[in-house]
Amino acid sequence: MKKVTKFFCFNISLALFVLLLFGCSTTTKNKEAKTPASSENASTSQSEKTTIDTAKSSSVNKEEVSKPTADKSSTAYSKEEKNGALNNTSGNNRDHVLSGYSVEEIEYARVWLELGTNKEPDELNVRHIPAGEPLNPDDSTSASYPEAVTQLAGSRLVDGSVTYSNYGNGTIKVYNVPLRWDGSYPAGEMFYKNIIEHAKIVRIDLGDNNKIIKLISKINTH
Repeated sequence: MKKVTKFFCFNISLALFVLLLFGCSTTTKNKEAKTPASSENASTSQSEKTTIDTAKSSSVNKEEVSKPTADKSSTAYSKEEKNGALNNTSGNNRDHVLSGYSVEEIEYARVWLELGTNKEPDELNVRHIPAGEPLNPDDSTSASYPEAVTQLAGSRLVDGSVTYSNYGNGTIKVYNVPLRWDGSYPAGEMFYKNIIEHAKIVRIDLGDNNKIIKLISKINTH
């Protein structure tokens, strides 16, 4: 009976030992199995991070490329020229050919080419009228110019005339007065005041340089 008991106890101990050994082996294998997965997850996470960083960098680069940059070569015209300044003659190749002429001559030619009736008159006469002078010197009821003006006219009435003041910013104020007054006088002060009040602001184009030079050669200043 004692031998049976000892044998039974020995078998139980052996079974426990085997079970313990198997359990340790299984735990070790599970740890080993988990390690590559963790490493793989870490690798995947790092790869995803690298991909995201690369995408962000690419996005930033695209934004930088898409941002408009100042095109220095596009400044072919100065600010004054873009505004249609009458006397701009320097600062770019376009007006270099006009550098030998005075700003006044260029102004007269540009105004006439824009508003004159006959663009190719035999001559272009220039008359300066001071502020305070009557619009119609032959009418005692005439109102006076509130500012100094310039009057351009051809050699004939059919060539037309332009009476204006230069604002110096590419625009002029044009007074609708004829070169020769016709009608019954006295016309009354209100008639002339109406002309002054309805003077129009006109923007003058830079015009064609060749036409400007040709017209300058016909200028007569009085």
